[in-house]
Amino acid sequence: MYRILNINRNVRSIRRYRQIITVMGGYGLGQLLEYLNLGHVVALSRRMLRRPGKAAHLSAPERLRLALEELGPTFIKLGQLLSTRADIIPPAFVQELARLQDEIPCIDFEEIKVQIEHELGVPLENRFLRVEPVAIAGASIAQVHRATLITGEDVVVKVRRPGVMEAVETDIDILMGVALLLERHMARSDIYDPVGVVREFSYTIRREMDLSREGHAIERIRDNFKGYPDLYFPQVYWEATAKGVLTTEYVDGIKVSDICAIEKAGLDRREIARRGATAFLKMVLEHGFFHGDPHPGNVMILPNNVICLLDYGMVGRLDPAVKRYLTDVLGAVIERDVEGLAYIVVEAGDAGENVNMHALKKGLAEFIDSYFEIPLKEIVVGRMLLEFIDLVSTHRIKVHPDLTMLVKVLVVVEGMGRKLDPEFDMVGHLRPFLEREFRQQHSPGRLLREMEQGLEGYLTLARNLPRELKEILNKINRNKFRIDLEHRGLDRFSRELDRSANRVCLSLIIAALLIGSSIAMQTNRGPMLWGFPAFAFFGYSCAGVVGIWWMIAILRSGRL
Repeated sequence: MYRILNINRNVRSIRRYRQIITVMGGYGLGQLLEYLNLGHVVALSRRMLRRPGKAAHLSAPERLRLALEELGPTFIKLGQLLSTRADIIPPAFVQELARLQDEIPCIDFEEIKVQIEHELGVPLENRFLRVEPVAIAGASIAQVHRATLITGEDVVVKVRRPGVMEAVETDIDILMGVALLLERHMARSDIYDPVGVVREFSYTIRREMDLSREGHAIERIRDNFKGYPDLYFPQVYWEATAKGVLTTEYVDGIKVSDICAIEKAGLDRREIARRGATAFLKMVLEHGFFHGDPHPGNVMILPNNVICLLDYGMVGRLDPAVKRYLTDVLGAVIERDVEGLAYIVVEAGDAGENVNMHALKKGLAEFIDSYFEIPLKEIVVGRMLLEFIDLVSTHRIKVHPDLTMLVKVLVVVEGMGRKLDPEFDMVGHLRPFLEREFRQQHSPGRLLREMEQGLEGYLTLARNLPRELKEILNKINRNKFRIDLEHRGLDRFSRELDRSANRVCLSLIIAALLIGSSIAMQTNRGPMLWGFPAFAFFGYSCAGVVGIWWMIAILRSGRL
């Protein structure tokens, strides 16, 4: 049975590969092969991939976005993830992928009804008085319907689309295969880490497809803000929630982007901006757990300037080390401390061995200098951090993925704040949090804990060192001590050397066929064909066919 399922999965993968190649080729994205150093791997498909049959007048980033939208849920989500990774893709692609639309036509309600009953394990009537058959929102993974529980509460029901899990798993297998290919053939793959990106993406999208996790995220953030009246969180109804269904309270409010409605309701735009910035900074710098998609459609304004966040499918996490790195960077930039910023990047960043430290420090100094003449209240913190990540990435220093997501979210939050209040000052909101974090980092209790942790590490090393030295000596005595050396950068040279050797051998074979056939032509012995020795005729034919085939292959590869 397992083999049959595996065969079916492989067949789906082959069909999906063909669809992906066709769509990419239709948008003329073959140049990506050259950019990723994969042109020689798929040389046979290159000619097809160079034909921009669709949207030929658009830029490469625009055509990539359209291709991802056409390829469906997995690739839309992948594009959205990449739009948060300014450290690995060019800015033009980041800006364009941020426009990816996750809205597709809703499916028939009968299929949704079957899906709800399958997930909850009971008939629909056992949980709901009614469910509106027309969806109020539809995305690639789920769609949303208004409903009423049997207890009378107005709710919204988010339902995972039937069959989406199987389609996503197939696409993840394909993406992992491509990532492994990139890791082998792409230059600087250690910096871009394609396998790591796909693993992060697969982890993210699998969590997003489990809608019950979204319910837990709502409750976790609500608990973090317990006793905080400026925010409101929709209630989760767990009796009508499962992995493929999420039922939450229906919240009727004003979208934060509807400035006219906010003013008509007598709400204070400046106060809303202040509360939103404070709440977001508390999520990030105090809790380390934040809403990852607070675009204007997910932010509702309630009476008394209360803010309600919707859609917790995407959340970000900052562990203490990354949070400290972020606060140190922000503090150094705001205080315009060039030496301090350079030290933070070098010591805390994931820098490779080939980093040009002089060039890095010069770039950081120029980055700080570019903000010297700007008043602090006019600094756009999100844009500033985007420039910082771009600068650090050009020097082959990796940036934590959650940090890049945070920067994208910060850009959105700051944009909403400035739209609500033209005098919005994110730096002013940041200062108290940074000062509090700085005091905590240098408090006697924190320093004592860090000293204890360091001492414990040294004690563990001292305890383990004799045993590990003994193991090494035993291996040396038994001639089992081995050192593994890893060569880097030689794979491509080896492939080119093999290809050159194969061409030389093929040339020798063709030459031998021509010489042997010429000798046989002079003998006039053996079977004859059209008045010529058959062996000579056969040799010339083979040499001609192989030679023509070889020349076509060389011309297709573009390397004469």
